[in-house]
Amino acid sequence: MLGAGAAAAYGLHRALPSVPSIPLALGLGLLVSNVGVPVPGGTSRAASTVLRAGVVLLGFTLAAGDVRALGWARLAVVVAVVLMSFFGTRWLGRRLGVSGPLTLLTAAGFAICGASAIAALRDVVRAEDEEVTAAIGLVTLCGSLAIVVLPVLRRPLGLDAEAFGAWTGASVHDVGQVVATASTAGTAALAAAVVVKLTRVLLLAPLVAGVSLVLGRTVPGRPFPIPIFVLAFLAAIALRTSGAIPESWFDTLHTVQTAVLTAALFGIGATTRLADLRRLGPRPLLLGLLAWLLVAGVAYLGVVVTGG
Repeated sequence: MLGAGAAAAYGLHRALPSVPSIPLALGLGLLVSNVGVPVPGGTSRAASTVLRAGVVLLGFTLAAGDVRALGWARLAVVVAVVLMSFFGTRWLGRRLGVSGPLTLLTAAGFAICGASAIAALRDVVRAEDEEVTAAIGLVTLCGSLAIVVLPVLRRPLGLDAEAFGAWTGASVHDVGQVVATASTAGTAALAAAVVVKLTRVLLLAPLVAGVSLVLGRTVPGRPFPIPIFVLAFLAAIALRTSGAIPESWFDTLHTVQTAVLTAALFGIGATTRLADLRRLGPRPLLLGLLAWLLVAGVAYLGVVVTGG
């Protein structure tokens, strides 16, 4: 069923190329779930497994040399954005009365890398399907708004192409949304944005490990509560850095990663009912919008302080 859903999402993406396949898959899954189409048992578990595989594949997009080339000042900005966005969103969630798991997922999605970060933390925080769907919906909504809003703000804020790219990479959620936003300012902006963004992604592993330790979610047979797929994510980064994988493979790996995440998001949508989402109320939406303003504001200050 996941494969069929992914194929349908790709078909719809061809008709609507401006909309990525991943949110389309989530929407199609929600449609299936809420019009009475039978969903096979085990779909939720299968979607979780496929999501983990997508996170591992994401590691192949990262190389340690990219991070070193960033420079200490900009690296410090990236770390500051991630930490302030994560803990600031958690604080906002508590003040708004949003559930702990949903707040954690939203904080990770906005601070690190959208749906991939949410997938990585899903089992650690033991979130319900509707909370996962809501968090992914928030990062999709705000990331889509960023594609429109950030380019309009570039000139009023006095950002040259490279500074705009750094701001985009430090504040926008999913990699695809970063590329779409930064490309409006040319290749220099796009190059800066991708390096900054992938450096944020690198912080996914320590974030998951830290949350696991704080929550005390141990894994039987292992002394550290770090999920196996996070260790595999780090191994993928190491392989990419070592040069053991031919450069010609990376486009294929990226394509496979997108396909895997598309299938997984369809599965999550197919096991979530809109009635459950409505019970969450309007507060998660307010949390998402405030978190978006927080991450964009912190990233902009960082770019200004470091001179772009």
